[in-house]
Amino acid sequence: MTNYRPLTEKEIATLTVYGCTAEKWTNVEVVEEFTPNFISNVHFSGNVKLGFYRKIIDLPGGLKKHAGINNCCLHNCSVGNDVFIDKIDNYIANYKIDDGAYIENVNLILVDGESTFGNGVKVPVMNEGGGREIPIFDNLSAPLAYILTLYRHRPLLIQNLQKEIDDYAKSKLSSVGYIGKNVRIVNCGSLKNVRVGDCAIIEGASILENGSINSNQFAPVIIGSGVKCNDFILSSGVSVTDSTLVSRCFIGQGCILGKHYSALDSLFFSNCQGMHGEATAIFAGPYTVSHHKSTLLIAGMFSFLNAGSGSNQSNHMYKLGPIHQGLCERGSKTTSDSYLLWPAKIGAFTLVMGRHYKHSDTSDLPFSYLIENATDSFLVPGVNLRSVGTIRDAQKWPKRDNRKDMHKLDPINFNLLSPYTISKMMKGIDVLKNLQKIAGETTDVYSFQNCSIKNSSLNKGIEFYTIAINKFLGNSLISRLKETNFKNIDEVRARLKPDTEKGLGEWIDLSGLIAPKIEIEKLLGDIENNKFGLDSIQQEFEVMHNQYYNYEWTWAISKLEQYWRKSVDEVNYEDIFNMVELWKESVVKLDKLIYADAKKEFNLNAKTGFGVDGDEAQKHQDFESVRGSFESNPFVIEVLNHIKQKTALGNELIERLEVLR
Repeated sequence: MTNYRPLTEKEIATLTVYGCTAEKWTNVEVVEEFTPNFISNVHFSGNVKLGFYRKIIDLPGGLKKHAGINNCCLHNCSVGNDVFIDKIDNYIANYKIDDGAYIENVNLILVDGESTFGNGVKVPVMNEGGGREIPIFDNLSAPLAYILTLYRHRPLLIQNLQKEIDDYAKSKLSSVGYIGKNVRIVNCGSLKNVRVGDCAIIEGASILENGSINSNQFAPVIIGSGVKCNDFILSSGVSVTDSTLVSRCFIGQGCILGKHYSALDSLFFSNCQGMHGEATAIFAGPYTVSHHKSTLLIAGMFSFLNAGSGSNQSNHMYKLGPIHQGLCERGSKTTSDSYLLWPAKIGAFTLVMGRHYKHSDTSDLPFSYLIENATDSFLVPGVNLRSVGTIRDAQKWPKRDNRKDMHKLDPINFNLLSPYTISKMMKGIDVLKNLQKIAGETTDVYSFQNCSIKNSSLNKGIEFYTIAINKFLGNSLISRLKETNFKNIDEVRARLKPDTEKGLGEWIDLSGLIAPKIEIEKLLGDIENNKFGLDSIQQEFEVMHNQYYNYEWTWAISKLEQYWRKSVDEVNYEDIFNMVELWKESVVKLDKLIYADAKKEFNLNAKTGFGVDGDEAQKHQDFESVRGSFESNPFVIEVLNHIKQKTALGNELIERLEVLR
């Protein structure tokens, strides 16, 4: 705890000579090492505490300034050691300013009355008419927000969670704000009721009001010129720049908002990016990305979304107001000028092309194309499994994790194939076969959930889903048996038995956290019974995330037992051998489809516009100088290597188990 003393008569005289004034010099206290040498033209009001100012500060371009306080009015402030303050047009009131902060050319910094600094602000996410208001707070995670948003049918659950968040907000209630260590605030307008964490950089911001900037030394927050934020929480590692507007929003770790983006009444979780466009009342799960001026995301729930230019949705039927909502499950994409009329539900990893007005629900048919054809919406099931873009997305997401904070709020599962998506494919096969059974195998076009499915697309969809299911189950089997030499089949059977009973049944995706539904239901029951506080709930999410592969194996072996039509205790070498061979066949078949899809990027049509002023040979040379050859493309090489590696992996397991025959 820092010890303070009164100013000496000599120090008061020196400060007076340097142009300083005070309501009462007796209300100004200083640390023992204080000297008045670098304090000038300052008016002290209320109770003020000062540190010592010895440091020389290096600025960009080689300029040096000495720590100190100049040209400002301080009211009820505590200023730490080696702080630099200069050119405050109005005043700084009711703030603790920690060591090493740099504040220059700012209009106004104050806390007016008591504030929770954005904690407890209610955000009317997904439904502008209200009903899904989420109280934001510093440690809001995507799965917790998912539950608060979509589990309104459990009022006791919502009531208990809201009480926990209200209690947290009350714990942050204060009449004194905080500016953390080594914070930089330069050329800004006003900061009112804002708490600023360590190492934040705020340069040129226009207005920041009622919010928390949860910056730290590992993941500084950056706020740039012209930015206006009110009623907000900014998590660690966030960047908000270029006159972006933020109102009633939670911005999660590693998010980037810039280039005049506008965000209202929305939640953004880890690694979202918003540029140029607009978001209103959206739940943006991890990796929701919008980079285009004409793109509007409104009243929807998204995650791992890539929104094309001109993407738009409508939540207003001009009857009872903007009360409709939509849901795009993880990994969806919208092409340029696509449109969705809410309510609608788009299945995981679906590509939306064109305009759709019929409130489709494609959630049981993931990895599809939803295509406009005149006034109809045509669905092509499973075709996105063979897309280069889908595989590329799955590879790039982990590499683009901007979170540098050691404490990560959102548990994110990046797996393309999981019990969540595979169970949907299994259900999808049943759906497609039932359509055939009801309408007949020779029907040209089938109707499903306000979509049309061509006969050829239906049959291909069954094939794509079957390949992916076999690939996933084979992956799980090989991973379970890897790097172990077995002496007999009993040892193999023992290894195949799951380590936990958890994992059976339906799985859900809580905006990045993939977990068994029954485990989530247990957690929700415990919350209803007041067994968990906010910290414990977050820990439970992290346990589920860390136990994912154990839970996954419990689910996978139950499906393998169904495939083998026998229990683990009865499995023999031939069963495993046949599954591995089926897996190898599925992996190679899918990789070849992806290889063929990649090759389209190098056909004659793709070369149009290259070598404009030359002949055909120059067109090819120009194309290769820019894009490279197909054979040397890194992704193509990776696909070919993947085929070799997976084939070798399967062969190695078979050789290892052959001694058991």
